[in-house]
Amino acid sequence: MPRRDDLNRIVILGSGPIRIGQAAEFDFSGSQACRALRSDGYEVILINSNPATIQNDPEMADRIYIEPLLPEVVKRIMEKEKPDALLAGMGGQTALNIASALAKNGTLDELGVELIGCNLAAIDEAEDRDLFKRVCEEIDLPVCKATACDSIEEVIKAAEELGSFPLLIRPAFTLGGLGGGTAFNMGELVEIASQGILHSAIGQVLIEESILGWQEHEYEVMRDGSDNAIIVCTMENIDPMGIHTGESIVVAPQQTLSDRDHQMLRDAALKLIRRLNIKGGCNVQFAVDQSTGDYRVIEVNPRVSRSSALASKATGYPIARMAALIAVGYTLDELPNPITGEGTTAAFEPTLDYCVVKIPRWPFDKFRTADRRLGTSMKSTGEVMAIGRSFEEACLKAWASLEYGKPHPRPLTMSDASDGETMDERAAEHLPTALLEDWLRVATDRRLSAVIEALRRGYSNEDVRDLTGGMTRWFITRFERIAAIETEIRAAGEIGMKPADIPERELRSWKGAGFTDLHIADALAGFPQSGFKSLPAGADETAVRLRRHELRIHPRYRMVDSCAAEFAAVTPYYYSTYEGGSAELGIDFVPGLASSTKQRIAVVGSGPIRIGQGIEFDYGCVHAAGAIQDLGHEAIIINNNPETVSTDFDTSDRLYFDPLTLESVEEVLLREDANGILLQFGGQTAINLALPLADEIPHLSEMGLDLMIEGTSPESVDEASDRERFEEFALRCGLRMPDGATATSPDGVRQAANEIGYPVLIRPSYVLGGRGMEILSNYKQLESYMSEAYLSSDRPLLIDKYLGNAMELDVDAVCDGESVLIGAIMEHLEEAGIHSGDSTCFIPPQNVSIDILNQVEEWTTIIGLELGIRGCFNIQFAIHENLLYVLEVNPRGSRTFPFVAKSTGIPLARIAARVALGERLSDLDIPQPQTDAVCVKAPVFPFIKLRGLDPAPGPEMKSTGEVMGSHVRASAAYLKARLATELPVPTEGGVYITVKDEDKHAMIPLAERLQEMGFTLYATRGTSRVLRGVGGLEIQTCYRIAEGRSPDALDLMRQGKIHLIINTPRSTGGAVLDGNMMRRLAVELNIPFVTTMAGAMMEVEAIDEARQGMPEPRLLRIKSL
Repeated sequence: MPRRDDLNRIVILGSGPIRIGQAAEFDFSGSQACRALRSDGYEVILINSNPATIQNDPEMADRIYIEPLLPEVVKRIMEKEKPDALLAGMGGQTALNIASALAKNGTLDELGVELIGCNLAAIDEAEDRDLFKRVCEEIDLPVCKATACDSIEEVIKAAEELGSFPLLIRPAFTLGGLGGGTAFNMGELVEIASQGILHSAIGQVLIEESILGWQEHEYEVMRDGSDNAIIVCTMENIDPMGIHTGESIVVAPQQTLSDRDHQMLRDAALKLIRRLNIKGGCNVQFAVDQSTGDYRVIEVNPRVSRSSALASKATGYPIARMAALIAVGYTLDELPNPITGEGTTAAFEPTLDYCVVKIPRWPFDKFRTADRRLGTSMKSTGEVMAIGRSFEEACLKAWASLEYGKPHPRPLTMSDASDGETMDERAAEHLPTALLEDWLRVATDRRLSAVIEALRRGYSNEDVRDLTGGMTRWFITRFERIAAIETEIRAAGEIGMKPADIPERELRSWKGAGFTDLHIADALAGFPQSGFKSLPAGADETAVRLRRHELRIHPRYRMVDSCAAEFAAVTPYYYSTYEGGSAELGIDFVPGLASSTKQRIAVVGSGPIRIGQGIEFDYGCVHAAGAIQDLGHEAIIINNNPETVSTDFDTSDRLYFDPLTLESVEEVLLREDANGILLQFGGQTAINLALPLADEIPHLSEMGLDLMIEGTSPESVDEASDRERFEEFALRCGLRMPDGATATSPDGVRQAANEIGYPVLIRPSYVLGGRGMEILSNYKQLESYMSEAYLSSDRPLLIDKYLGNAMELDVDAVCDGESVLIGAIMEHLEEAGIHSGDSTCFIPPQNVSIDILNQVEEWTTIIGLELGIRGCFNIQFAIHENLLYVLEVNPRGSRTFPFVAKSTGIPLARIAARVALGERLSDLDIPQPQTDAVCVKAPVFPFIKLRGLDPAPGPEMKSTGEVMGSHVRASAAYLKARLATELPVPTEGGVYITVKDEDKHAMIPLAERLQEMGFTLYATRGTSRVLRGVGGLEIQTCYRIAEGRSPDALDLMRQGKIHLIINTPRSTGGAVLDGNMMRRLAVELNIPFVTTMAGAMMEVEAIDEARQGMPEPRLLRIKSL
C-alpha cells in the first residue's frame, strides 16, 4: 500500500509526565514519529502535558499543545484543529486509554477523525486479560490457567478452583504492572487483588497459576498492512519469571535457547500478531520451562513499548519511525532501512554480532525506607544499556554506567547492608552467609552482586540456581567467569604485582572481559576496606590507565549496523570493545580523520533517568548537539540511556553508547581527536567529570590530543559547587547567604549545629536532587540523621540555618562573559526547604515585589559575570522577612530549562549551547518573551509504586516527572497543571483538615470558602476548636488516628467521605505517625492532599476554577534560534 494522501493533519498524543513504568521511552518513540511524519509532508499537531521533553519543541511538531492528557481536553483541541487522523500508539498506555475512550464515546466519528496506527479491537483483545486468553486458545497457543475477576468474592472463588499458591494477580489496562503481584497465601491475595481492581481501568484482575522460575523471553515484532512481518529483536531476562521485565536485567539477542525452541517461539509470535491484526510494532512475552521445553504466552503489548526502545537501540532498527510510516500506509518493503541506507529495506530482519545488556536504575539510594523487593510491579525509574562482544563485557560496562552503589562488583561486607555513620567501621565484616543467601533468594536490587559474591565464596552453580529460584545456568557460568578473573587479578596483586608492571598479555585479557581500569586497580590492591576511592597513587585507576596507554592498549569501536557488517552502514552509531583481548594495538581513530576540516565537539549525556536527573537534561543535550551543528562543527554524543532522544541515531554526527566514566569518555575523545567537550547539559553526571578531566589534560596532550573544555571552566564550576569557596565569593561580591558551616566528622557536624542554632538544613555537597537533605529541629533528630548519613573527608556535609516560611525563587540564565540573559524568574508555591524539583512553580512570579525582582536580576548578573560563567547556570534564592538570600548556584543547565523555554518562548538551552561554544549574546537573534499567559509547573510523584515512603514533600527530591499548565489566569493555569498530574480536583464532597497550631487561624478564610462551595468539613479536635470557635464554621469533629477510636481520618477515607486532605505536618524529620498513615492511604485511594498553606490556598482557587468548567487549551508559541 502506498502513502495515504487523503490525510494531511495528524494529531500525535504524548505520554505525559515521566513516572515509574512510563519513562522517556515514549518521548523517544513519539519524537521519532513526529520527525518521520513531518519529513514525509504531514502537518503534525502534538498534545502532551510534559514540558521537559524535546518532543514539544518547534523542531519536532508544527502545532504544540502542552495541556492535560484527558479525553475532554483532546476532544476540545481536535474541535479547534480539525485534524484528519489521530496517532495514539506512541504515547504508551496513557495515549491508548484516551484514544479508546474517544472512540467508544463516539467523539472520533462525530469529528470525522480516523484512529491510525492502532486497531481498537486488537487493543481490547490484547489488554483485556480474559479476551486475550480466548484469542490464544483459538489459535492453539498455550496460556496459563487463569480466571478473570471483577470482585474480591470472585477472586477467592478463583483461588479455590486453581488449587494451590503461589498465584499471580494481573490487573487489566494498567501500566508498569501497577496493582499486580504474586500472592503466597489468601491474605496477600485479597490485599493485592483489591489494589489491582482499584487501579485497573475496567476494574478487572486476572488470577492465574504461577510459573515462577520459568525463563522469560520477549520478541519485538513489526508488521505492515500487506502482512509482511519480521522479528526485530529477541530478548531474554536474566531473572526468572515473577519479576516485571522492566525490573529485570535483559540480554539481547537471546543467549540460551536452542534454534528449535527459538523457531517455535518465533512462529508463535508471528501467528499471534497476525491473529490480532496489529500493524506497526508490538512486543510478545513468553515463559519457557528450561527442563521440559514447555512454553506459555504471557502477554502482548499492542503498541510501541519500553522494550521497543531497548530493541531499537540494541539493533539500530528505528521501530517507532517505521510504525509511524506503516500507520500512514507504507509497507516495510517500500521503506529503506535508515541505518544501511539503500543497502536493505525495513523488511530485512536485523542480525546482531554483539551482546547487549540492560540493567534497571532503581531509586533505593534515595529512598532508604522503601521496600526493595522486586516483583511484577515496577519500581525502577530508568535504565542503562551497554554493548560488548561478550556477555561479560556488556554486563560490566552496564554496571559501570549505572551510577548506583559501586562502579564494579566488590566483595560484600556489612557496610553494604547498612547506611550511615558506622558504614566505614563495618567494611571489615564479611556479609554473613545467612544474609547473603537471603539476598539470593529474595529478588532485590542487590541480587546481582550477591550472585557474584556467592560464586566468589565457592558456591556451586547448582547452589546459586536453586537459591535464586531458577536463574539460567548459562548466565551463572558467565558470572562465575567474572568472579574467576577477579580472583586471578587479586592473586597477581598478592604476589606483589603493581599497575606499572602488568604484562601486556594479562592486561589485554582482563580488559577483554570488560574490566575497567578502576576495577583492575581495586582488585590488584585486594579490594581494600577503605574503598576504591582511597587507592594510593601508583596503585590507583590512573596508574592502570598510564600502563595501558604505555602498552598502546585501546578499545576498538564497532558499529551498530543491524546487519552484522554484511552491508555498509551509513549511520555512525558505535560501541567500544576490547575484542576479548585480541584487539589490535594503538588508538582506533575515526576513518577519514585526516581529510576532515570540521571541528569535532563531544557532548556528555546524563545517563540513566533517576530521581533528581530526568529527561530535562537529555533535552539540553539534544539542543547542544543541534547548536554544534548550527555552527558547522561535528556533534559527538556519548550516553548510555536507551530511552532517550539524544541516543537516537540521527540526533548527532556520531553516537557512542558507552559508560559516562572518565575512562570511556577519554577513549572516545582520543579516537575522535576531539577539539572540545561540553559538560554543562548532562546534569551532575557530566559536571562531575569537569575536574577529573581537567587534571587529565596534560596526559592527553602528551598523547597528541589538544582538548578544550567548552563553556564554564572547571575552576569556576568548583568555585560554585564548593561550599567554602562560594561563601568567600559571596562575601567578596556583597551577596547575602544563610549562616552555614561545613563539616567532615560527626563531631564537627554536632558542633556546627549547636553554633548555628536549630532548625538547621543539612545536606551533602556535590549532589543532585537533594539526596540526603533534611531539616532537623533538635538534637534528637540530628542523632538519628547521623546514624544514616555517610561522611568522608572528600564528601563533607553542609549545615545551614533553615529559613522558616521563606519564599523560594529559581532563576535560569545564560552568561557570555560580557552580559547575562535571564530566561525567567520562577516563584515556588511551597516555602523554601521543600526541594525545588518537587515544588510547584509559577512564571512570572505572582507575589514578589518589583524591588526584590530588580535585586534578583542584579545579583544574577553579578554572579554570572564574577564567577566567569560561559553558558548556562541556575540560582536558587530565598526571600525571608523581605531580605534576599542566595541559597545555591548550579553552574550547569538545570531541570527547569525546558519549562522556561516552553513558558517564555525563548529557546534557552540552544542559546546557552551557542554561548558555551564561544558566540556572544549580542550577536544572536533572541526572540522577545511571551507575557500574555501565566505558566505553572507541577511535580508528579512515585508514591503509589514505592511503598514505605512518607509522601510529604521535603528537602530531598522525590518526584519523577513534571507537568505544565498555562492560561491568562493564574488559577486556571494551576488547575490545568493539577489535572495533568492525574490526581482529581474535587468539586464536591468532604474535606479533612488537620493543621499545625501556627496555621490554624490562617485556615479559617479557606475553610469558609470551601463551606460556601458546598463542601462538608471534617477536622481533628484542635483544628475544629479554632475553626468552630473563632471562625464560626460548621465542622464535623473526628478522632486522631493515634487515639484508636472511630471514626478517625482513615475510616472516613475508606468510607469515601473525604475528597481532599489539608494536612500541614507538625515535625519535618520523621513525620508524626498520624500524618504519615493518612498520606499513605490518600495515595492508595487517589485522594489529593496538600501539606503547605500556600498549596491549600491554590487548591481552593483551583476548585473554584474547576466548578466553572475546563479552561480553554492554549497553543504554544516558541521559536527556533
